[in-house]
Amino acid sequence: MTNIRDLAKMAGVSVTTVSRVLNQHPYVSEEKKQKVLEAIERSNYHRNLNAVHLSKGKTFLIGVVIPFTEHPYFGLIIKGIANEALVHNHHLVLIQTNYEVAREQEALNMLKQKQIDALIICSRKCDWSAIDEYLQFGPIILFEDTRGKRVSSIFVDHYKTFDYALEYLKSRGHQEIAYCIGRTSGTNSQARESAYKNFLKKNNMPFKREYIFDNCLYIEDGERVVERIKQMYTPPTAILATSDQVAVGIITSCQQRNISIPGDLALIGFNNEPIAKMMNITTIEIPLIEIGRRLFLQSIEHGVVSYQEISVNLIERKTV
Repeated sequence: MTNIRDLAKMAGVSVTTVSRVLNQHPYVSEEKKQKVLEAIERSNYHRNLNAVHLSKGKTFLIGVVIPFTEHPYFGLIIKGIANEALVHNHHLVLIQTNYEVAREQEALNMLKQKQIDALIICSRKCDWSAIDEYLQFGPIILFEDTRGKRVSSIFVDHYKTFDYALEYLKSRGHQEIAYCIGRTSGTNSQARESAYKNFLKKNNMPFKREYIFDNCLYIEDGERVVERIKQMYTPPTAILATSDQVAVGIITSCQQRNISIPGDLALIGFNNEPIAKMMNITTIEIPLIEIGRRLFLQSIEHGVVSYQEISVNLIERKTV
């Protein structure tokens, strides 16, 4: 196998000159550069990238933790991360966890073992102590509010956003408001629940546990929500679905049961995914591709801890 010394001999130049050409160093004459390039072509030389990475102390790999690969929400975040990674000549290592702590631990160990340069966690299950333990090994960036901690983040203020959506529904005359959530244990979910309970208290509205639908991520979950609503003695008149996928399921199920939207049930989705526009769903627009782009940029800003809040917008369509 041809090595750098062989190339130098073939080109009639020094090893240092070959190294400069391989690393695109500017201070090499055009004549010597061409000799080295011709030697590379004749010998079919390939660089040992592992050795290059070791010498530079970088792998140019960024780990990305996501719970699911097939959900459009995470797909849009990955799109933003991947687009920016291309610009900066980095590659991604995707780690799907299914919200299993052991799999998140594996991703953290990859950072510790220098298999990746940084780790982006789009949604986590592990607790803060695990994150703190691994900060010494490289940048960890989260898609959640980490203000007050030593972890960089891009985040949406879900308390403020949820309260805004609830107030909007109240201004439309709704008193019986329900909401769907993906899981109850996440930081964002806890912020939404807090906003919901405080909203009810502020407006002297009763708290009804049956108005909170958890484990809602996909279209079929929206169908399940409508089934439960149909069985209620006092059903909600409006619902916040924290996923446009779930909102679509609610709409299709209501159409099958002759439930009018928004006449019988007003609906607000989240994220403004392409399907929300197709289905004319009023939704809270969260710029997921832009969020992914910024998550990547934070991952390569070594030694800088920053918190960036992302603004959201209400896109009003036919479901309210």
